[in-house]
Order: sequence, then structure tokens, then C-alpha cells
Amino acid sequence: MDKRGVGSLANPQLLNEISQFFRLLSEPARLQLLCQLKQGGAMDVATLIEATGFSQSHISRQLGQLQRAGLVSCERDGVRLIYAVADPLVDELCNLVQRRLKQRLEDQLQHFTNLRGLDSPGVEAGR
Repeated sequence: MDKRGVGSLANPQLLNEISQFFRLLSEPARLQLLCQLKQGGAMDVATLIEATGFSQSHISRQLGQLQRAGLVSCERDGVRLIYAVADPLVDELCNLVQRRLKQRLEDQLQHFTNLRGLDSPGVEAGR
């Protein structure tokens, strides 16, 4: 990375925005709602209540925050509000994090497998 990229990241305003974005995504309920919308497509609040078990007020609060951040959109269908993932970044981030966690777990499993192999009889130390 060149110095301009590093310098722009050190901008306190930008760092604050990035921090707020990740803080928004750090709430498990919001992540669950995003995943539900990502997997199931557009849904109304009643469907999200069924899928998550969250209360209507909790879902509405979380969806409001996600909507203000531009991560979900909302359309009115008669008396129902239909929510959908609005930003393709959600899908990209979910996939990126899932790949990273999977790789980390595979690495840990390999490490433990290697350690276990060292404890097995007939295996020379230092191998």
C-alpha cells in the first residue's frame, strides 16, 4: 500500500465513520436480520418475527438503524413494510467473513491434528 492509502486511513473522521459502520454490524440481532434478508429475500416484519423470534419493536429498531446506514431498503406494500438488503456490500462482507472464519477454523484444526500426531506413539519428537 502506498503512503497516500495509509495517510487517508489515518484521517480521524474517516476512522470514526469506519468504526461506526463496524459497530453497526457488531450487533448480533442486526447481523441475524441481514442474514435472514440475504438468504430469504425481501420480507415484512411479521415474517422476520417468525424467522428470528425477536419482538416487533426490537426488529423495527434494528431495521431502522440498518436502513439509515443504507444497508437495507424499505418499500410499502399496502399496510406492510417490506425490507430487503439494499447494498451488495452486505453480501460481499458476509462472504469475506465466512471465508476467513472457515480458513481460521481449518488452520486451527490442522494445528491440533499436528499436535495430536506428535503425542502419538511411534512418532519421533521434532518431526
